[in-house]
Amino acid sequence: MPYPKIAAEPDFARLETILRRGTPDRVPFVELIIDQPVLVAIREAPFSEEPAPRWGELAEVWSRLGYDYLPVGLEAPLPRRDLYARDTAALSQGDRMWINENEGVIESWGDFEGYPWPRPEALDYSALEHAAKALPDGMKLIAQGPGGVLENVMWLMGYAPMSYAMADDPTLVEAMFDRVGELLLHAFRNAAAHEAVGALWLGDDMGFKTQPMISPEALRRYVFPWQRRLAEIAHGAGKPFLLHACGNLETVMDDLIDYVKIDGKHSFEDVIMPVAEAKRRWGDRVAVLGGVDMDLLSRGTPEEVRARTREVLEGCMPGGGFGLGSGNTVANYVPLDNYFAMLEEGWRLGAYA
Repeated sequence: MPYPKIAAEPDFARLETILRRGTPDRVPFVELIIDQPVLVAIREAPFSEEPAPRWGELAEVWSRLGYDYLPVGLEAPLPRRDLYARDTAALSQGDRMWINENEGVIESWGDFEGYPWPRPEALDYSALEHAAKALPDGMKLIAQGPGGVLENVMWLMGYAPMSYAMADDPTLVEAMFDRVGELLLHAFRNAAAHEAVGALWLGDDMGFKTQPMISPEALRRYVFPWQRRLAEIAHGAGKPFLLHACGNLETVMDDLIDYVKIDGKHSFEDVIMPVAEAKRRWGDRVAVLGGVDMDLLSRGTPEEVRARTREVLEGCMPGGGFGLGSGNTVANYVPLDNYFAMLEEGWRLGAYA
């Protein structure tokens, strides 16, 4: 399949400008994840098995799609109990994984003490090194993960068991956040120190359609202090700190902006709050990223996607501090025609001068 009709010119300064709430030459494109089957379909060929050529191929695809950065995931082996079902998307991955919310691998102090916690100093940063060597001129890396503060604890304990433990054994919950938090601190310190890394991005889903996953008070006790320390690592290296967090976080946005000190907020869903409303409410304090709703991207027509992209640009471009992209990720059930329609419309109308 041909690439979208854009004249890609990678320039990380463009993205960094909006993350500092400035106005660049044009609106940059921003995605947390583009599913691997989507990238393979666009490239019309599988990626190499060996890491060095594979990262070069990934950099070429992301660059030609119009992105100013290449995402690289930080890895930490944290075995958990996942569930699987057949993936029925057009660009199927074979199986689709989701988290077991009702049963975790750590539900007691015995589980905690017997769990194979990785040593922070033993984490593998080889992907970061390979990706750095593959960067085209103008691009930088954005280091992501490995998972979030709340996410990792929920994934390991299971959402339901964690919720009970918050009432029945809060010291165990606190120990879980401490162990996960220290691991993330180590990963972020190493990534922030790398000269090819231009920003750090924490993915930490904390809400659902109507409210946060746990109470604002619990977020302030367990989660935000660790997120703040991660942001301090990024800022100490002179690099922006981005947050991807799904769900309705309206009640804690002031905490995220003023206490955690995020530079960019990603993941917006029209049924919760359209991205233009988020830009109106918080755009003078934090960069707003993405926002073309996943439901429309997945089930609409290219013409509908173009029209919605125009509306998003009109509502979010004034004043800068905005990056265009999906409301969440370019999942493998998003038709490529719709994805390209968003990019092409963004390129056509996204110039400031």
